[in-house]
Amino acid sequence: MEKNYLAERIGIIGGGQLGKMMILEAKKLGFYVVTLDPSPKCPSHSISDEHIVADFDDAAAIEKLAEKTDVITYEFEHISCEALYSLCKKGYKVYPSPKSLEVIQNKLSQKKALASGGLPVPEFAGVGSLEDIYNVGDKFGYPFILKTCTGGYDGKGNALVSKREDVKGAYLSLGSGSIPLMAERFVPFIMETSVLACRGLNGDTVVYPVGDNRHKDSILFETVVPAAISQQAAENAMRIAKKVMDIFDGIGMFCVEMFVTERGEVLINEVAPRPHNSGHYTIEGCVTSQFENHIRAITALPLGSTELIRPTVMINLLGKDGYEGETYVKGIYDALNVEGCIVHIYGKEVTKPKRKMGHITVTADTVEKAAENAEKAFDCIKIISL
Repeated sequence: MEKNYLAERIGIIGGGQLGKMMILEAKKLGFYVVTLDPSPKCPSHSISDEHIVADFDDAAAIEKLAEKTDVITYEFEHISCEALYSLCKKGYKVYPSPKSLEVIQNKLSQKKALASGGLPVPEFAGVGSLEDIYNVGDKFGYPFILKTCTGGYDGKGNALVSKREDVKGAYLSLGSGSIPLMAERFVPFIMETSVLACRGLNGDTVVYPVGDNRHKDSILFETVVPAAISQQAAENAMRIAKKVMDIFDGIGMFCVEMFVTERGEVLINEVAPRPHNSGHYTIEGCVTSQFENHIRAITALPLGSTELIRPTVMINLLGKDGYEGETYVKGIYDALNVEGCIVHIYGKEVTKPKRKMGHITVTADTVEKAAENAEKAFDCIKIISL
């Protein structure tokens, strides 16, 4: 009988908050963890068994990470696929695979793969010039969305083109064609939602409940679970997320961000091949967190239950405007006095306006109570600089 592959040492590219939360779960299961991150005091540093201080594009350092571990994963998708392919050719194990990452890294190729797989996406087109963009405006109508194909996050790399006169400004703001661009038909959604799915090495897949994601300044502010959508729309979103895992042959956690329209249609916005900010609620809200299931998946352990324990609200803690410098957190004592509140501070030494510095999670018997208490706790905490 073939022996199941089970890693003992895990390598993580990226030492931010997602990597830190992966490590917390990995250590519970007894794994040895090596982190690669250029910052000597990144959030993951204090809990890593080893920390390789090197840039993310340092191929020699990434190979050193592979030599020290049995399996490699990553906490963000802006990584050199060439370096990861090189590791795989030498027999090292990397999950999610560089093949799936390469497609997802480019939003245009990602959308093509999803559409080819029969999944619902907004109408889209690649554009290379101002003339192409004007033609898209004539076809899609206004407004529409102009995006860079690579590198965007938290609203960066996107421009809303509201009218024909905005085309040139949007084109210039996104690099004047120096970066590949694509356009998407604007979706008049009533909710931005996401579904997290996890697939193991044996093909078993689990899907988490649907979350209602609320943004401020294009940055995720709050996730409410369960989302207030119809059962049919929720089941459709979860079915779509599971199909995404098959299309990309995903291993580990993937997040599928979607739009829900007034008619209950569900359309895929973007896919992230990793644990996701909108899945932080799973730490307290679900039987098995997204981080634990990611570790289980990449090490061939059985996947855990994704059942929601109680209604849950997660709110991000961002650096305040006007403060930049050494991090100082105020109000944790008062926040923890709020019923059902758990505080997570990521340990970033420097705060900047709108930088993700932590989050709070509140669980309660009802969504309304969880939201009420989350707002109380959020009002207590301030991230400022000394």
